[in-house]
Amino acid sequence: MTTHDQPTRGRQRSWDVLAAVAAGGVLGAEARYGLSLVLPQSTGQWPWATWLVNVSGCFLIGVLMVVVTELTSPHRLLRPFLVVGVLGGYTTFATAMVDVQQLALAGRAGAALGYLLGTLAAAVLATYAGATLARALGRRGRVADPEPR
Repeated sequence: MTTHDQPTRGRQRSWDVLAAVAAGGVLGAEARYGLSLVLPQSTGQWPWATWLVNVSGCFLIGVLMVVVTELTSPHRLLRPFLVVGVLGGYTTFATAMVDVQQLALAGRAGAALGYLLGTLAAAVLATYAGATLARALGRRGRVADPEPR
């Protein structure tokens, strides 16, 4: 292989990652949209759908990052597909900030601040909880499976 072939191979490899992220993003965005249909909201109301999407997505990110980086050796496209694509498309912190603005514009400044801080705290705690749970279950699985891997 010549040095001239190197950049082509790198570009070729990045296209499959981009395709994995894009395919996952479509699935995640569709799931988020589906939840917004189940839990519709009006302007000025507490945005439950967005909050649930972001908190559950952060929990799953915590779980998946431990599974794909610490507990398994998955295909190299699994993390871009699931974490960046599916969960990146599923979670929507940009919409959360629009929700904060809408609450404030509706005269609910206290609710807007509570939603902003509550989203931040719940997202961080959910990520931590997901990672902690995955590690605990991973350790438990290794104890129950005495064969070396």
